[in-house]
Amino acid sequence: MKQPETSNALLSEAEAAVILGLKNAKTLAVWRCTDKYELPYVKYGRTVRYRRKDLEAFIEAKVVYKAPPKRSRMKP
Repeated sequence: MKQPETSNALLSEAEAAVILGLKNAKTLAVWRCTDKYELPYVKYGRTVRYRRKDLEAFIEAKVVYKAPPKRSRMKP
């Protein structure tokens, strides 16, 4: 039985990797072991799951907004 698509739905590493656009799901294991990113996860036994809302918050936190370049004013 498939879980409903809610913000609290628990996703496998493979499903989380797809949402994050990662080529390899094991990248998430590396991130966990090295504390590269603060990406919350749920662990029970050997099983690791990610909440959809945490993945969405992680993506939103990584958005970069660039300001338009400033125009320099040349003094006459």
